[in-house]
Amino acid sequence: MPQYKAPLRDMQFVLHELLNAEEHYAKLPAYQDNVSRELVDQYLEAAADFCENELSPLNQVGDQEGCTWNDGVVTTPTGFKEAYQKYIELGFPSLSVPEEHGGQGLPGSLGTAISEMVGSANWAWGMYPGLSHGAVRTIEHHGNEEQKSTYLPKLVSGEWTGTMCLTESHAGSDLGIIRSKAEPQADGSYAISGEKIFISAGEHDMAENIIHIVLARLPGAPKGTKGISLFIVPKFNVNADGSVGERNAVRCGSIEHKMGIHGNATCVINFDNAKGFLIGPENRGLNCMFTFMNTARIGTAVQGLTASESSFQGALAYAKDRLAMRSLSGPKAPEKEADPIIVHPAVRNMLLTQKAFAEGGRALVYFLSQYADIVEQGGTEEERKFADNILSLLTPIAKAFLTETGSESAKHGVQVFGGHGFISEHGMEQIVRDTRISCLYEGTTEIQALDLLGRKVLGTQGAMLKDFTKIIHKFIEANKDNADLKEFLEPLAALNKEWGDLTMQIGMKAMQNPDEVGAAAVDYMYFSGYVTLAYLWARMALVAQQKLAEGTTDVDFYNAKVTTARFYFKKILPRVRSHVDVIAGGLEPLMSLDAEHFAF
Repeated sequence: MPQYKAPLRDMQFVLHELLNAEEHYAKLPAYQDNVSRELVDQYLEAAADFCENELSPLNQVGDQEGCTWNDGVVTTPTGFKEAYQKYIELGFPSLSVPEEHGGQGLPGSLGTAISEMVGSANWAWGMYPGLSHGAVRTIEHHGNEEQKSTYLPKLVSGEWTGTMCLTESHAGSDLGIIRSKAEPQADGSYAISGEKIFISAGEHDMAENIIHIVLARLPGAPKGTKGISLFIVPKFNVNADGSVGERNAVRCGSIEHKMGIHGNATCVINFDNAKGFLIGPENRGLNCMFTFMNTARIGTAVQGLTASESSFQGALAYAKDRLAMRSLSGPKAPEKEADPIIVHPAVRNMLLTQKAFAEGGRALVYFLSQYADIVEQGGTEEERKFADNILSLLTPIAKAFLTETGSESAKHGVQVFGGHGFISEHGMEQIVRDTRISCLYEGTTEIQALDLLGRKVLGTQGAMLKDFTKIIHKFIEANKDNADLKEFLEPLAALNKEWGDLTMQIGMKAMQNPDEVGAAAVDYMYFSGYVTLAYLWARMALVAQQKLAEGTTDVDFYNAKVTTARFYFKKILPRVRSHVDVIAGGLEPLMSLDAEHFAF
């Protein structure tokens, strides 16, 4: 099993050198006096120690043992509960929650970096505290004062955990057809009835209470998404003094037997006239949920990054050690019976692809998390609105693109190991299984692609896209006289222009038939993802070139950055051409075969 090692040097490069985190925090009133580079690095180092020494050793344990269900009670794998208690003691659950709610008031972007380490070390474990963030943010933004005082203190401390109960067996991404009901009661509460499925961390033994945030319909509510309300439904009711009271009518009916993330309980949750409390306005449940959906989806994008990073770490160590054949250009380790497989171009291609996606994905996730900071704490409405637009555009790209490239990286990890990658001993196949879900939940790749092209781009007449392509254009213009950067800027400039042209072509076709959007969406998402990462790799190359020109002593690190950027532009970025060609193929090849003639 790969022993996770936190890539602190690269994390610090992205935060401090690429994104100038300290300067970023200084511009936000909430953080300008209390967040320094030293503080950030202290938290990163503490998290690295916890993830490397507590979580990583439990990763394979969780996969092999899984969770057990017995008459509604779920027991987590060996060591999970103890690791969670240490996580609480270290104060990580409260990191980015405002001080007024019992948190430490630190930036969400710092929390994102720590989430990366947790997820890379042990994604299944990390989902238990990770799912609480949605519940905290929902109550923080939409709860009344009584609800905040009742639930936030222990959710924030980590003593209680939270879930989001959305999906039903007949209703996945289409939440407008959910059937769960909420009946008003004389005491102002609601009786919640229904069954929710695929509820991650929906039942477990790691916390004394679980606070479910549940979508349900009130009597007479309008059909579709306009008739959905949101409710707080605790596993145990809460007494007036804040202590845990009697058991609510909430029960885990079963846990799923699934492909991966065995250490996390994916539950069927049954609500049988359970006591719940309306949060936010009636029939506005989805609106309340979507106020934090962008940041929630950044969390899912992190899983794609973690898959690339953890698989790369395992594959790189193996490729340096495994001997097989001789280099075609002559022996590279003549003293050994064969050369390490890292000398072979095909293996190098897989490793560099993993490295490019891991480091590029890290840059994208951290880049987005800074915009999320601005949405939350920006000094002016104009700043917050612009940040929200960038976040809205790039979030479906990050979620879909990084999870798909993470899945690709995990596949490469198995391939580098050969037959040894296919057996469980080395842990590489676990990464493949664990990360596959990331392409499905929080909206599948296809749903995210439709959101990107249909709602965010065409739905705004290209305004959101122009906000971002202008950022890229300004970067290109600012560095157009830099001869060393020319190899990156010229293709980036051409693709930045083509992004707009491609969008217009799809939009013109969609005016004749709206299904053209669906036909083009996934390939458009991939095109957008490759170009977005190209922009960030060009920026990283610039920083590295500047450091080398200044005479840095860390020559190997910065040379590797430039070399990886060059690999990305030469070997990965050309993939956009195939996606452009597929988009040009249009709708007709997809729809011309009648459904009844697919098979005979």
